[in-house]
Amino acid sequence: MNRKLLVICMTGSLIVGAGGTYIGMNKWGEHSETAANSSETVLSKVGKAYDLILNNYVEKVDRDKLEEGAIKGMLSTLEDPYSVYMDKDSAKQFEQALDSSFEGIGAEISAEDGKVIIVSPIKNSPAEKAGIKANDEIVKVDGESVEGSDLYDVTQTIRGEKGTKVKLEIVRQGLEKPLQIAVVRDEVPQITVHSSIKREGGENIGYIEITSFSEDTASEFHKALAAQEQEGIAGLILDVRGNPGGLLTSVNAILEEFVTSDKPYVQIEHRNGKTEQFYSDLKQKKDYPVVVLVDNGSASASEIMAGALKEAENYTLIGEKTFGKGTVQQAVPMEDGSKIKLTLFKWLTPDGNWIHKQGVEPNLEVEKTALYNTHPLQIENTLKREMNNEQVKYAQEILTSIGYRTDRQDGYYSSQTEIAVKAFQGSNNLPETGAIDSNTAEKMQQVVREEMQKDENDIQLQTALHYIVN
Repeated sequence: MNRKLLVICMTGSLIVGAGGTYIGMNKWGEHSETAANSSETVLSKVGKAYDLILNNYVEKVDRDKLEEGAIKGMLSTLEDPYSVYMDKDSAKQFEQALDSSFEGIGAEISAEDGKVIIVSPIKNSPAEKAGIKANDEIVKVDGESVEGSDLYDVTQTIRGEKGTKVKLEIVRQGLEKPLQIAVVRDEVPQITVHSSIKREGGENIGYIEITSFSEDTASEFHKALAAQEQEGIAGLILDVRGNPGGLLTSVNAILEEFVTSDKPYVQIEHRNGKTEQFYSDLKQKKDYPVVVLVDNGSASASEIMAGALKEAENYTLIGEKTFGKGTVQQAVPMEDGSKIKLTLFKWLTPDGNWIHKQGVEPNLEVEKTALYNTHPLQIENTLKREMNNEQVKYAQEILTSIGYRTDRQDGYYSSQTEIAVKAFQGSNNLPETGAIDSNTAEKMQQVVREEMQKDENDIQLQTALHYIVN
């Protein structure tokens, strides 16, 4: 019998189980009586330790902190970054992340091997505009190391009121020194579906970008797709690059437009090794080709979509290997408003593959161009001729990526670099000094962002368009 799955599946987020919410109930194959007897024995020991510390420690102990510490201690032994304790404030912030908007920097973060990692910045968010990228590692927040910190404590520190600033120290693969990036917090709108019609080879090609899977995503998607199909499209590009995941109820509803009932769109594996398969009711696939764009910022629910479309319907994935999160969590509310989010099971692709820490491989691997791999400039002192440092190197990379030729990209401020800077300044109504001050640096980064938004510079998108019409 076909079953449908209603789940929230986000990198570090809530889970609701199939057919309802299972909280403190024996739904996962465990014998409740044995578990209860074991719990009584253990809790007696924990209770004695709690009373001992609370009543006899040399200094007065905060009862709430002691309780939270005990819970965090148990969860830490799991060595699972997705099983965490959230106090009342963290739980409330977590819920707000799926609202229509929230205030913060707009980036999904996760823990991986003890490191705090950026899964992906949200489209047009302060984080994205500041130059934060997927797989950046956060090592300090406002000068304080995050080593050994709870993921949700780090999240709470980074989030804040609109207009305030947070300083992040970022380690990025391929760079010798950490980046210091200041981000001004702002309201982050959760507009999750962006659609347009592309013209290629005389054909209309539908394009729908999904930036996350929130409560309204599926309905927004259905409206966008219906409008495009009414206009007439020869193919469709689904773009989940940089999409950190979200509600599986949303991705489920979208998949039911594309995955037929011949194969499951996802499988769930329980701790006892048993698997459940979940199907749509669709009998016939689309009469036009579908291509999916993915990258290393595509995570969780995005990977469920990518895996389902690749394996169940043989649709083509173009881009880069995805993030790799293949577990499912459920958030269990406590009486005081806090929550424990616990990993309950694995999710598998239609063919039974577990992509955790592996990711989903694209059919056509296409890397982003240098334009999308530039680094933000941090101008403390004006960069000038004869200087030699990493900031000059970043500036040279930016200039080259936007069409201003330099003779080198090793960090030495050569005469040709100066000429390129003057050419850039002249083209952008700036004083042609040949030196890079804060105004020139800001304009350079603005131009990079604008160039990144142009379809002609997006080689992954261009590959998808050519693939459909050819």
